[in-house]
Amino acid sequence: MSVPEYIELEGGDHLPRVGFGTWQAPPDVLEKAVEAALEAGYRHFDSARAYENEDALGRALNRWIGGDPAKRKKLFVVTKLPPSGNRPESVEEYFEASRRDLGLDYIDMYLIHVPFAFEHVPGDLHPKNPDGSMKMDHSTDLVGVWKKLLKLKESGRVRHVGVSNMNEEQLSRLCAVEKPACLQVEVHVLCQQKQLIAAANRLGIPIVAYSPLGSKELADALAAKTGRDYPNLLELPTVLKIAKAHSRTPAQVLLRYLLQHGVACIPKSTSPSRIKENISLWDFELTKNEMQELAALDRGENGRICDFAFFVGAEKHPEFPFKK
Repeated sequence: MSVPEYIELEGGDHLPRVGFGTWQAPPDVLEKAVEAALEAGYRHFDSARAYENEDALGRALNRWIGGDPAKRKKLFVVTKLPPSGNRPESVEEYFEASRRDLGLDYIDMYLIHVPFAFEHVPGDLHPKNPDGSMKMDHSTDLVGVWKKLLKLKESGRVRHVGVSNMNEEQLSRLCAVEKPACLQVEVHVLCQQKQLIAAANRLGIPIVAYSPLGSKELADALAAKTGRDYPNLLELPTVLKIAKAHSRTPAQVLLRYLLQHGVACIPKSTSPSRIKENISLWDFELTKNEMQELAALDRGENGRICDFAFFVGAEKHPEFPFKK
């Protein structure tokens, strides 16, 4: 099947369906990885204030832009409002901090990173109590925050606004004000989010998949802490079999599966060879039977890796998005 390389957005903008993720990349490593990604052809770059590496991304992107407005227009840069900024009066401050570190006149898309909120503690994006739990702000006004993002869009400093890690009810609530330009959530073969994606499709909201390859660093860290089994997606027998049949890497099969389902993806790697492989997805196609085999790997909610267990206490927040 033919898969468009872009998602068409309002105003004639195009969101590349394969982007470059930056979560858990140290700034010095990220800067070099972004240079390799630009050389490989990536033009969609995903970041967040909470990743604490926006400055490194900004340096690499601005070297490539070199002050040329035409080159800037070729990029689609995404960043996110952190949990510590999830209150209407904090949106402006956190947005401007991101824009300053990225060194850009405007941001292509700004997302609400999560629906729950931390307390605002100057200089600390992840404030904790003495017992290690997060300092949660339970008074979150999600619709109020969304309206502030829409104001940013009206100002011209953001071209599009969207959301991340929202459930169906939260999406519907925001759509009553204005439809988000995209929903970014964890999607991969073990956590296919079929019901949520169907709801987003009905609402006309494109899906962007984070952790499309399973986020092995996070999975390994959580496995060591909890003892839970987190399979390596790149070693699943079905994935390996299909990869061999197409003379492709397991990562390419996992990403192509999402693309053929109409889901955009933002794989992250710091290896130049894998960075190049992860965007080389347009010259092969999975068969109907292969798509069905991969669909059968879905574990539903049990396949989720990024369940925010590392934010102790977040599950008690009234806007926590996942099943409790």
